[in-house]
Amino acid sequence: MNIIEVDFATPEYDDTVRLRHKILRAPLNLDFSAEEMAKEFTDIHLAAYDLAWILRGCLVLTLKTDKVLKMRQVAVDLDAQKQGIGQAMVRKSEAIAKVRGFERMELNARDTAVPFYEKLGYHTEGGMFEEVSIPHFKMAKDL
Repeated sequence: MNIIEVDFATPEYDDTVRLRHKILRAPLNLDFSAEEMAKEFTDIHLAAYDLAWILRGCLVLTLKTDKVLKMRQVAVDLDAQKQGIGQAMVRKSEAIAKVRGFERMELNARDTAVPFYEKLGYHTEGGMFEEVSIPHFKMAKDL
């Protein structure tokens, strides 16, 4: 598995947007707005490719403060789930964050993903809330 940074508005970035839509948005009958996409210009975009160079997963890191990043839009293609790709992407994002001087990673996890993040050392902060019409929990990890 190759996990790399991809630049905004490149063909690779467009592939990650399609995967995020397929996995995260389409099942909820949601789409990305032009405003949402424009905000991603300053984000860090990671893409996970298999050995045949097929996109299998992606995630986005958004700056919250000079010491905190927010991980969001974590998606793994349906036929590639349960193979450690999500874990590898999270670990890679943490490594990138540390190298760049960040001290904390935050995220909003769907309730069904909470155990996944707990296994990686994240903890919940506060109670359940609704985001994109489904239950979520704020989670965080000190790096």
